[in-house]
Amino acid sequence: MGLSHEIAKDLLDIKAIQIRTENYFTWTSGLKSPIYCDNRLTMSYPSVRKKIVQGYKHLIEQMEVKPDLIAGCATAGIPHAAWLADELDLPMVYVRSKPKGHGNGNQIEGHIKQGQKAVVIEDLISTGGSSIEAAQALLNAGAEVLSILAIFTYGLDKSIQKFSEAALTFATITNYDEVLALLVGEGTINEAEKEKLQVWKQEL
Repeated sequence: MGLSHEIAKDLLDIKAIQIRTENYFTWTSGLKSPIYCDNRLTMSYPSVRKKIVQGYKHLIEQMEVKPDLIAGCATAGIPHAAWLADELDLPMVYVRSKPKGHGNGNQIEGHIKQGQKAVVIEDLISTGGSSIEAAQALLNAGAEVLSILAIFTYGLDKSIQKFSEAALTFATITNYDEVLALLVGEGTINEAEKEKLQVWKQEL
């Protein structure tokens, strides 16, 4: 059993990922969805968050060029970025969605050196907008963004398109298709429900 499968199961077990094929969830954007993912819950489960750190580490090991800076997206990416930076003994920064309205007005907290090679740590990729904005802030500060890494992605076509348009790459530890396969394999959903979940994703 691979790490992607294990973490998908963990996310379902702790109810970080929930599925409702009726009475859809409403996302912050207003989008109606049969799936809701709240990876903030992983902070409360040491064994799960340690596996997630290993998942990020594995993604980095597969990269041709290695980072010398870990950048967390505020807010949900910050704890995972901190644990990963500690595991890899690398410096860390975090990136706000917009500059502070007081003090120095920082959007990036921490110190960046010109030309540092960064990976951006996010907890979730839905449409990709917040991750891309964080990466752009790092680029504007003089860093080189190698990739955006996340725990989970819904795999929406619009997110893939946005990353392509921004000339950025991303990778995730686990994904929507892995979760569906797990749910079917365990008998939690039937084939009709699986088809409904697949159609929802395809129609976005």
